[in-house]
Amino acid sequence: MSEIGTPDGKTFFGQPIGVAYLAFTEAWERFSFYGMSALVVLYMVQQLLLPGHVEHVAGMAGFRHALEGVFGPLSNQALASQIYGFYSGFVYFTPILGGLVADRWLGARRTVLLGAGIMSAGHLLMAFEQSFLLAILLLIIGTGCLKGNISAQVGRLHPPEDEAGRTRSYAVFSMGINAGAVVGPLGCGLVAQLYGWDYGFGLAGVMMVLAALTYLAGARYLPPEQPRRRAQVVAEPLTPAERRTVAMLMALMVISIFQSVCYYQITDVGIVWVSQHAALGTPLGTIPVSWFNSIDALASILFVPPLVVLWRWQSRRGREPGDVAKIGIGAALAAASALLLALAAAMAGAGYVSALLPLAGFAGMGIAFLYYWPTLLAIVSQSAPARLNATLMGTVFLSLFVSNLIIGWFGGYYEPLGPTMFWLVDAAIGGVGALLILVFGRVIHRALQPAMVDETVPSA
Repeated sequence: MSEIGTPDGKTFFGQPIGVAYLAFTEAWERFSFYGMSALVVLYMVQQLLLPGHVEHVAGMAGFRHALEGVFGPLSNQALASQIYGFYSGFVYFTPILGGLVADRWLGARRTVLLGAGIMSAGHLLMAFEQSFLLAILLLIIGTGCLKGNISAQVGRLHPPEDEAGRTRSYAVFSMGINAGAVVGPLGCGLVAQLYGWDYGFGLAGVMMVLAALTYLAGARYLPPEQPRRRAQVVAEPLTPAERRTVAMLMALMVISIFQSVCYYQITDVGIVWVSQHAALGTPLGTIPVSWFNSIDALASILFVPPLVVLWRWQSRRGREPGDVAKIGIGAALAAASALLLALAAAMAGAGYVSALLPLAGFAGMGIAFLYYWPTLLAIVSQSAPARLNATLMGTVFLSLFVSNLIIGWFGGYYEPLGPTMFWLVDAAIGGVGALLILVFGRVIHRALQPAMVDETVPSA
């Protein structure tokens, strides 16, 4: 059977040619997303929220007043952390709404293009102080329209029975995500350092426009639209075994929040601390601070082959950790990486420390991510009852929504606690995730084992 959406038989790494267009669309979109994210906290702390600038931001006075009514008085750094937490959290929540828009009204293609247009406008408005809050809102809405609907189209390039081909296509697609996550902070950070914040944000906007053009160029290779109809309500109740499985999966998601808070804090306070206390000068010039936001993503790429070799070596000796244990190892590695940042902060004091220490800490976080996040997705995909598979896969991403809201709140304590104590607390948060797996991991593993070995449960 020929692949869906490949009318002339063209392929890309042996997969339908539509995968190439979707992968490059996602690469440019992730370039813009991670490039902008690498700049926005520094931009707020070093310019936007300072006197002479903050007064120009439309709606900022009222927004700050509302936040301080809930969280108390906020310094500029604490306010920047709260704004970043809301932004990075809601980009994981709005894809649920974007999926509803596509399924009920516009279809995936129109919703993706709508999202790309909204995101392009948001990135370009970031270049103007007056429209900062509006730009953040547009980026959140646009990401919701685009992100989930792009991913769903990858799977529909294959007939239902081609599970192996679909898995390979998602592997190729993930290359685009990782490439954008690495190159975006490098490109936008360098441009911002050489020419100013406005140009860095402008480059993110240009790449988002390129993403939309790439998607349009590959339109004839993409899968046809799904019929739009209201979802049917399934009244059949879950069996006791299924309810137990769902409860265990929800417990794992809650536990994963601890390591996510520990890990993602490097994108918020981590980048601020590096700008203040890392020695970034080299014989070739000063390293752009935003480049550090590429380190964990790069580590997540480079360490895949060594980890696969390690796990195979452990498997041959009967010592490979189970999936639940790997999530605990990821939490422990995140905690250890935060401890390394605490050590660097203690060594720096009020001065500077070699950039090698934070570099190692950020890379360690990337390895921790490899242990816990893909493993969590695999467990949910394999174990969830068939009728709730998609729902629970979406719920996993809601854990990142909660995590990033906590990150924004916790980041407000960076100045009161001081750098060393802040990273020690961050390490303790990751350590709690590891401890919970140590205490409850065997119970969760045993409860999930029947579902994980049941060949009738389809993988997503």
